[in-house]
Amino acid sequence: MVKIFQRAQRSLFGEILDWMLTPLLLLVPVSIGLTWLVAQGIANAPFDRALESNIQTLARMVDLEHGRPQFVLTPPAREILGGADSDRVFYQLLDGHGTLLSGERDLPKPGTEDAPVPGVVYLRDAEMQGRKVRVASLWVAGDNADTAPALLQVAETREKQSLLATEIIKGVLLPQFAILPLAVLLIWLALVRGIKPLSVVEARIRERKPDDLSPLDESEVPLEVVPLVLSINELLNKLNESIGTQKRFLADAAHQLKTPLAGLRMQADLAQREGANADELKQSLKQIGRASVRATHTVNQLLSLARAEGSGIGRQPCDLARLTIEVVREAVPRAIDRRIDLGYEGAEAGAAGVVLPGNPTLLKELVRNLVDNALAYSASPPERPGVITARVLADPFGRVLVLQVEDNGPGIAPHERELVFQPFYRVLGNEADGSGLGLPIVREIARQHGATVTLQDARPGQQPPGTLVSVRFAPGP
Repeated sequence: MVKIFQRAQRSLFGEILDWMLTPLLLLVPVSIGLTWLVAQGIANAPFDRALESNIQTLARMVDLEHGRPQFVLTPPAREILGGADSDRVFYQLLDGHGTLLSGERDLPKPGTEDAPVPGVVYLRDAEMQGRKVRVASLWVAGDNADTAPALLQVAETREKQSLLATEIIKGVLLPQFAILPLAVLLIWLALVRGIKPLSVVEARIRERKPDDLSPLDESEVPLEVVPLVLSINELLNKLNESIGTQKRFLADAAHQLKTPLAGLRMQADLAQREGANADELKQSLKQIGRASVRATHTVNQLLSLARAEGSGIGRQPCDLARLTIEVVREAVPRAIDRRIDLGYEGAEAGAAGVVLPGNPTLLKELVRNLVDNALAYSASPPERPGVITARVLADPFGRVLVLQVEDNGPGIAPHERELVFQPFYRVLGNEADGSGLGLPIVREIARQHGATVTLQDARPGQQPPGTLVSVRFAPGP
């Protein structure tokens, strides 16, 4: 398509105008050509009929009764051959042997492709004395069948036809050229009127306050604009939910950080009081250290959750078995300190079906949070040592890949299994240190990798029931 208006940036108004004006302007020369052809046909028709009438009138003046054609011009016939001021008329009479009897010798003879039919007028275009002429040919036969028919031809120049065709074209095209600018103006005004609803929507959005995220009214816009308004409303709804989540997150984070910071300040005040002995000072320092560790862990978890929610995953092949084994090895010293049996079972690193596209850092964070949760909430009294098992189950034929972390801790009640995925939520009655962010981080990372997280009892019907966390990844290609 020819661009009528060139722009650095695409414009909806300009695109529509291009698509409407370009065909219109391209059709103008086509219209001129068709009008010219039609005008020529209209102009030729009456002159051809007059030429046929004239040659038939002259044919009645040809006498074949005496064996040799005789041609006597009457005054009306002389007027016919005289023609108009702008045109010349030529005639020619040949006998059956082609001998010139009367008229112009230079008038071209008709072709001999088809046998002539006496009494039928044949019309053709020819050239005589450097001028284009219209020629009418008629074979005149006498009553004697033995006498060859004579050929009578009348030719007329084309100036009058050309003048008439030009007048017809002027009469048709000049109004079109006068109407064309008006048509362009009307198209322009129609487009301005047609895209006005977009300007109305734009004005409504500009007039809104920054905190106004209410949906736009789609009932007052054209049907073609409704999908755009609905998409904007959907975006506003998502933005409203995101802002609400961020506000709640910041409030919860401030609350969670306030507790260890308040403990730090209180223990510092206790350590600085007068009369404090060495044991009390040592106890205060121990509490300060514990509170600082808790605050550091909370901050790290907040950063992990923010990274999981805001990161665009750079996908690459990840060996889930290898990542899980690495996390288990890193957690072994902590498990030994807590006298917990931590181990791994399942698919080996590099086995079929354990590779999935994902972010290795986030997947490792997912496994680490599950193992840390199990270590934090699994008690290990002498009579019942804690046992934690991480496993990767892969079925390459069924395209199934599952990560599981199982412990023999107190478990999670069914009515709380959805609540524990909310940030900062912690099961009541549990004294383990934590921030309540581990499982929300796990769910967010799993969501970004197309996986689902489920919680269930590791040993249904037994006490304690334990917890089995399963992360099922979607089948890969």
